[in-house]
Amino acid sequence: MPELRKDPVVGRWIIVAPERAERPNAVVRALPDQDDPASCPFCPGHEAMTPPELLAHRDAPSGSNGRGWALRVVPNKFPALRTEERMARTGQGLYDTMAGVGAHEVIIETPEHGRQLPQQSPEQVEQLLRAVQERILDLSRDVRLRTAVFFKNSGAAAGASLSHPHSQIVALPLVPSELEQEMSGARAYFEEKKRCVFCDVIAQEARERSRVVLETDGFIALSPFAARGPFELLILPREHRSVFERSSAAELQSLARALRLSLRKLDLALDKPAYNFYLHGLPLREEPSDWYHWHLEVRPVLALAAGFEWGTGFFINPTPPEEAAAFLRQTEA
Repeated sequence: MPELRKDPVVGRWIIVAPERAERPNAVVRALPDQDDPASCPFCPGHEAMTPPELLAHRDAPSGSNGRGWALRVVPNKFPALRTEERMARTGQGLYDTMAGVGAHEVIIETPEHGRQLPQQSPEQVEQLLRAVQERILDLSRDVRLRTAVFFKNSGAAAGASLSHPHSQIVALPLVPSELEQEMSGARAYFEEKKRCVFCDVIAQEARERSRVVLETDGFIALSPFAARGPFELLILPREHRSVFERSSAAELQSLARALRLSLRKLDLALDKPAYNFYLHGLPLREEPSDWYHWHLEVRPVLALAAGFEWGTGFFINPTPPEEAAAFLRQTEA
């Protein structure tokens, strides 16, 4: 039977409708890899095809923008925002505009063209997270920037234009409305109950177990009660943490295990689906808070939004989160 569910943080309603899974084309299938490594700008030997690197992890000392790297961070060649812009706001009648100030960076996760994140070693995933931490700390020095969003699009159906393993960071001069809404809900919950809503979610899910997918020593991955799509996952620190970039080395190591295992389970259970994930944390330079809890959201691309979703803001999820979690729990990764 269909069921309406309300997200406890932002108050967003979704519809769980298992019958929808029976429709033709109810699940989006991954597209085959079409990239040719010989012309891939992210492969070793093609460093000149990208803008000069901002950060690189190398196993041995060598010159910048050359071979021998394990990970590179470069400006996006086709950026959505630019640091060179001057900060300016204008009005055109009732319409407001702002200069496209910001940063758009690409993290080339590995020199190996075909080794996607679920197939990478725990050390490689940890290296990616350390690079994200380094870049966010560096971007936070620019006082024009308010938020840095780390995200990954994997697969053409998820919006990736190149298949070589990479993720991105976009820094913005404002706080996006999705994060504002999340912070507002978390703050209101704390003001009423003097507790972090995310900590309460972790405590309840750990007791009930029906939506827990996996746990490491420091992190929990679960299928949210009001998941917007099939097999959506939420990865959270078990202890209260509000600022990702202040994570310790041990915390990044534990997060790497949780993220890698979560992606491997999705890969094996769903036959390598396209997916997106993104990091939500406090805006740049804010002090740690008692009311917000940073987290990663992972969303396999298995269902398409259509007229009802766009017209109402309601998402229809054909897979109950409890069933998704149970399926992933039994998937050996």
